[in-house]
Amino acid sequence: MKLFVDKLSETFNQFFESEKSGGILLILCTIVSLALANSSLGGPYLAMWHMHIGGLSLEHWVNDGLMAIFFLMIGLELERELFNGELADFKKALLPILAALGGMIFPALIHYALNVGLPTQAGIGIPMATDIAFALGILAILGDRVPVSLKVFVAAFAVIDDLGAAMVIALFYTAKISMLHLLGAIGVFLVLFALNRLRVMSLIPYLIGGVIMWVLMLKSGVHATLAGIALAFAIPFTAKQEDAASPSHRLERFLHRPVAYLILPIFALANTGVIVGGDFVHTILSDVNALGIMTGLVLGKPIGISLFCFTAIALGVCKLPDDVKWSHVVGAGMLGGIGFTMSIFITNLAFVANLPEINASKMAILIASLLAGILGFVWLRFIASASVKS
Repeated sequence: MKLFVDKLSETFNQFFESEKSGGILLILCTIVSLALANSSLGGPYLAMWHMHIGGLSLEHWVNDGLMAIFFLMIGLELERELFNGELADFKKALLPILAALGGMIFPALIHYALNVGLPTQAGIGIPMATDIAFALGILAILGDRVPVSLKVFVAAFAVIDDLGAAMVIALFYTAKISMLHLLGAIGVFLVLFALNRLRVMSLIPYLIGGVIMWVLMLKSGVHATLAGIALAFAIPFTAKQEDAASPSHRLERFLHRPVAYLILPIFALANTGVIVGGDFVHTILSDVNALGIMTGLVLGKPIGISLFCFTAIALGVCKLPDDVKWSHVVGAGMLGGIGFTMSIFITNLAFVANLPEINASKMAILIASLLAGILGFVWLRFIASASVKS
C-alpha cells in the first residue's frame, strides 16, 4: 500500500511548526492567566476583560472578533485539505473523517447520558472538540518516535473536528435569529462567491466583504465567528500545490503566525482566568456537567476515534497507512481528548451569564486536556513505540 503521505508540503510543515510552538505559548498564557486570577491582582485582571469598548466587552471582542480570524484560518486549512491535502482523495479522507465523527459522537453521548434533562445538558458540545495546537505540539515533542503519517492523520481529523464544532455552534448555540441581518450576511457571501467565480484574485474585496459579513452575522444572532469559515470558502483557491498566486494560499500563510502567536494566546488569557477555590476538587466531582466533560474528553474521544476507525477498516472501506499501527491510532485518540480552545469557546456559549458553571466547565476542560495530553504522550512514547519495535 502506498504510504499515507509521500511528502509533506511546505505549507503543512509551516502549519505544523506554528501549531507546535503556538501550543507551548498557549500553555504559558494559561498558567499566567490562572496565576493572575488567583492572586491579589485577580479582581482588576478579571474586570479588565469585562471593560466595554465600542459597545462590546473586551472579552466579547476577543471571542467574537479575534476568534473569527481563527475560524477563517480553520476554513482555509480545510479548503487546502479538500483540494491538495489528505481530504482530496476520498479513500484517504474517509479515515480521518470517520475518526472525527467518532471523536465527536462518543463524548457527546457520554455527556448527554450524565446530563439529560438537566440545565447542564446545554454543555453537550463542550467535549466534542479537539485542540490542534496542543495535539500537534505533543506529536512534535515525540519527533521521529511517531510516523509522519500519524501527524498528518491527527491534523486532518482535528481540522474536521473544528468544522464539526462550528456546525454545532451554528445549530445548537444560536438563541434568537434576525432573518434580515442573516439574509444580508448570506447576500454578501453570494457576492463574494460570484467574485470568486469571476476569478477576482485580489484579496481586498474579500476582506472588506468579510468584515461586512461579520458585522451582519453578529447582529443576526448566529455566532459571528462563523463568518470566518464562510469567508474562507469564498476566497479563490487554485488547486496547484503550493501555488503562490492563490489568494487562499497567500492568506493562510500570512495568518499562521498571528493566529498561533497572538490570537490564541490572547484567547487563553481572556478565558482561562478561573478562580480556583479550596473546594474546587469537590466542586468538580459533584458537578455532573464537569464529569461529563472530563469523561467525554478523556474516555469518549479515544474510544470513539478508535472504534470508528476499527469498524471502517474491518468493513474494508478504509486502510491504515503502512507505517501506522493500531497502537498509534489509540494514542491519537487520546490526544484528541485535548479540547482546550474550542471546548472553552463552546462553554462560553453554552452557559451564558452562568459564571459558576462556566468556571466549573473550564476547570474540567483544563484538567481533562492535561490528563489526555499526558496519557497520549506516555502511550505513544512507550507503548506504541515498543509495539513498533517488536
